[in-house]
This record gives sequence, structure tokens and C-alpha cells, in this order.
Amino acid sequence: MLELFVNNAWAAPAQQGGSMMSLLPLLILFAVFYFMLIRPQLKQAKEHKNLVAGLNKGDEVATSGGMLGKIKEVGDNFVLLEIAKETEVKIQKQSVSAVMPKGTIKTM
Repeated sequence: MLELFVNNAWAAPAQQGGSMMSLLPLLILFAVFYFMLIRPQLKQAKEHKNLVAGLNKGDEVATSGGMLGKIKEVGDNFVLLEIAKETEVKIQKQSVSAVMPKGTIKTM
């Protein structure tokens, strides 16, 4: 009775020498991820690191939180930022997202 439900299983012949061809889609996928995701992100991180390293007193900057101000003091990890007349805020250097052109802040 069991023989009615079980068919003969025929094994497929083993492929010879196809190991490199089976790795090709994986290599292509990795190359696409590298050039489309990883490489641009590393480039952006390097640019931000250079931006933070080049901060100087008197630079006008925008922070990732949206504040715009002028740098009054630069430390190792923190920056003293004047956001209004006689209003200063201490922020982390890493939160600076852009250096603005001189004269962006006119009323201080």
C-alpha cells in the first residue's frame, strides 16, 4: 500500500566545475552593495571628519539640531557656539553638520 504513495526518486546528476559560476551572483551583489552603499557612506564620513577637524573660532556653522551660530571657542570634543547676542551653547563637535559662508549670520 505504501508503494502507491512513494514514487521513485531520481537524483539529478551532480554539476561538474560550476562552483565559480554559483559564486558569480554573490560577487556581483557584493560589488553593487559596495559601490552603491558602503563606498559613498565611507566618503561622507571622511568628509564630515575633515569638516569637524577644521573648525575654527569665528566660523559660522549649522548643527544637526538646526541651530545656526558662530563659534566662540573650540575644544577637543566640544564647541562653544554663540546662537544669539550674549547667548552661548556648548555642543559636541560631531553635531556640527555644515560650515556656512561668512556673513550668513547678520544680526549678532
